[in-house]
Amino acid sequence: MSANQYVALLRGINVGGNNQVSMADLRAAFEAEGFDDVRTYINSGNVLFSADSGRAGLEDRVEEMLRRRLGIDLMVVVRSRRQLENIIRKAPEGFGEHPDLYHSDVVFVKAPLTPARALGVVELREEVDQAWAGTGVLYFARLSARRTQSKMSKIMGTPEYKLMTIRSWSTTTRLRDLWEKA
Repeated sequence: MSANQYVALLRGINVGGNNQVSMADLRAAFEAEGFDDVRTYINSGNVLFSADSGRAGLEDRVEEMLRRRLGIDLMVVVRSRRQLENIIRKAPEGFGEHPDLYHSDVVFVKAPLTPARALGVVELREEVDQAWAGTGVLYFARLSARRTQSKMSKIMGTPEYKLMTIRSWSTTTRLRDLWEKA
């Protein structure tokens, strides 16, 4: 087992019929690249893995591997296990605790984009949307009963969106839990 545990969050895999990749092929590509303990979670590009190297350069390495081995060009955000645990621990008070009332998402940002800059392009609808900057992420909640009125989707038209990938709070916490069960 390698010393360092990571999660790779692939943006735009198996969404809307685009960038179709089976999780078996994705796992095989990571393993062929020399990563250990490779596991995927749901069909939307969440890969837990271990590597002997530090996090520096892993995003570029995984993006190049995806191009070379699977023929897809995707933006990838990599976070260490510790970083993911901190993202969960440092969430705004009550964030994600009422899934029946709020849809809660974590917007992971890739450098050079910063959470502060990402927050600057997020439009909020009063009494529907809430957003907070965190370390390497934005926390975004929208009132479930009025989610169709949310302005969250407007970020998709911004240049900054190319350096973001979104995961639900339940997916984010589940990724952490999968490490706990390993």
